[in-house]
Amino acid sequence: MEELSYSLHLSNDKNKSKKARRSVKNTETGTTSLSNNAIQNHQQLSKVDKHNLRKYDEEQELICTIKGTSSIVEDTKSLYLDLFEDAKIKYNEKQTRNDRKIENYFNHISNDNKRDLACEIIIELGDMDFWTDKDDKFKKKMIEVFKEQILDLEEVVPNFKIANATIHFDESSPHLHIVGVPFKDGMKNGMSKQVGKSDVFNKTSLVNIQDKMREYCINSFNRIYHLNYTLKEKEEGRNVDINVANMNEYKKFKREQEKYKKQLKELNSKTDELRNKSSEINDIIDNLKPTIINKNNYSISSEEINKIKKYIEQTSDTTSNLRNANDINIILKKYEDDLREHSNEVRNLKKKIKTRDDRIEELEYDLNDANETIDELEDKVSELQKIVDYFKELWKKFIEFLQNKFFFNDKYDDFINDLYSEDILDDSDIDIIQNNSKNKDDFER
Repeated sequence: MEELSYSLHLSNDKNKSKKARRSVKNTETGTTSLSNNAIQNHQQLSKVDKHNLRKYDEEQELICTIKGTSSIVEDTKSLYLDLFEDAKIKYNEKQTRNDRKIENYFNHISNDNKRDLACEIIIELGDMDFWTDKDDKFKKKMIEVFKEQILDLEEVVPNFKIANATIHFDESSPHLHIVGVPFKDGMKNGMSKQVGKSDVFNKTSLVNIQDKMREYCINSFNRIYHLNYTLKEKEEGRNVDINVANMNEYKKFKREQEKYKKQLKELNSKTDELRNKSSEINDIIDNLKPTIINKNNYSISSEEINKIKKYIEQTSDTTSNLRNANDINIILKKYEDDLREHSNEVRNLKKKIKTRDDRIEELEYDLNDANETIDELEDKVSELQKIVDYFKELWKKFIEFLQNKFFFNDKYDDFINDLYSEDILDDSDIDIIQNNSKNKDDFER
């Protein structure tokens, strides 16, 4: 039973890791060279729009959009309105300060460097080796497979809404680009519904999502294509691809091998023919008669000479072909051995990388949690500041009330002194009252 590989990759920014932050300290520019395919703001979303929809080369016939429109940016903005507009309006109604109100949540998140604006998921079934000899009709049937993957993903991850889904047919294998927005609901601080990548996609949930989606995908593929493939085992760690140039060279050798296989069949039949002719040549040699003049010399007819020449020519040709076929097999075997050795090295490196990446990922999740906790605390501090401001204003009104109430009363000083002795007023309060009293006294004069 033949096997197919399956991959589901989530966009990520490796520059957010501690390793990246450490490397910044050692550079003059303050930037890192690690990959970043996360969608963190409007600008990065526009780049994804141009790439996924092939707007840079106008080759839309090589893609197929199965959800959304011809603008991923507009699709995402529309999704933001559907998801967050009600929560934004309710949040703004509770705000007493205009500077804390959110005018546009899409722009608000785009300008927030702590959160991603959207996420991209890339799904692929089958590798370059599987798809290289498949025609367009066969490849285009993947449209139905990927349509089902969209429905499956929405079922498996209900807190991830898809804005756009586009299939690429112009690369080594058909693959699906999904752009969507993960969200969290029922929040007590800030808006009740917010963007929440780390809440939806984390180390544990991603394993569960990938396990379910790969099973759904192979089932859809077998049903739509009327085939009976199985899935290759999941590889631990991150996928490491063999260099494309090496794979092309390897494929060339494989094609050469197929060609020489046909030649070997022909050579086998020629070998049988040569075996028969060898017996005939041996008979000629055995039946040679010595000449009358010199018994060490033998006489041979012209016809027999032609037979021997033809035999030698045929033997030489067959030997040359055998050598070529043997050479290509030796080269191919060496190449396969090299690839096998390379695969073993890659496997060991992948295990080390996985251990490191797992630790980095854990730290990144801890950092995200810490940032969210800080955001929540900042909101609480803001609420406490409002309460403090309220009581400051209330105290000010109380002081003014005392001044107005007791200013022309003989018991004014006694009352103030009683408040002071009971620690209700302190020295600073007395100074304020006395200063204001003098001002009022001057005013009355």
